[in-house]
Amino acid sequence: PRSDCIAAEQLCLSDSTCNATYRILENCALAKTHVLPLDHDSRVRCLNAELDLGNSSLLHCKCHRRMKRQEHCLRVFWTVHSSVADGYFNLETSPYENPANEEHWKTDYNKLAALLSGKDCSQLAGDATNPCLKATHVCNLSKKCVRLRTDYASICTKGAGSEDMCDRRKCHRGLRNFFEKVPEEFTKRILFCPCQDELCGERRRKTIVPDCSFQYNTKPNCLWLLDFCLEDHICKSRLADFQQNCQPADMSPDGCSQHNHAACLQAYMGMIGTPMTPNYISNSSVEVSLWCTCESSGNQKEKCDQILGMFESNKCL
Repeated sequence: PRSDCIAAEQLCLSDSTCNATYRILENCALAKTHVLPLDHDSRVRCLNAELDLGNSSLLHCKCHRRMKRQEHCLRVFWTVHSSVADGYFNLETSPYENPANEEHWKTDYNKLAALLSGKDCSQLAGDATNPCLKATHVCNLSKKCVRLRTDYASICTKGAGSEDMCDRRKCHRGLRNFFEKVPEEFTKRILFCPCQDELCGERRRKTIVPDCSFQYNTKPNCLWLLDFCLEDHICKSRLADFQQNCQPADMSPDGCSQHNHAACLQAYMGMIGTPMTPNYISNSSVEVSLWCTCESSGNQKEKCDQILGMFESNKCL
């Protein structure tokens, strides 16, 4: 069975041969993190070290989206797979376990329905016309959902719209906490609620507090956003997961190379709370995008358009 990368690392470090190989790979990954150009001999040494792992559990380990010490696990994965990220925006290998192999949260919908039926009529009438409002009321029935939603909302709105800039890093961490720790039955309702009018659409678009988590004063170049993402183990991992599960396929009837829209939506949710946080582009549309532009990309315009296109014109997503 495939082990998680923290367990695989501990197993490797207890073996002198594997330990020595792993230390070489750590130095290779460190050089890449600091964008130090490796000479030919160093590159060969790094590739050989990766090959030397052979069938070790390190080479086949994965991480879980909701695990403790997730960053440590991801750091181990990218240490072992540093050559995978050689290409520009080429991260097809996701460090995350297949969603089908993970334990899914279960919600007692009958209990929720009973609680919802106890609300007053005026509140129910409002929910009928605004599914996003209903999703919020359902969240309020869970102590964990309402607590973590209140946490990130208070962090992300602090300083927004005033001379003090909001703390984007803390805001992103709060968002990741919400989407990782609250059962998906609640988070999906809030993020993907179906809207028929702009009032509902505005509530949906503002789920992630876009003034802080999504928008800068001016749109940065998408290549800068990508570089910023690749320097962060969590963002790089979520992007790899998104690329793997939301890879479009023109010849496929459903537009997805993996034929799994649920996995794609889960991967999309994983991008929220990273430097490449996506969002709805308006109150009257279900189209999503990154907050970046491909103007002034020079001879890298095609690469930039590819990054933006993964969100803006992705049939699978």
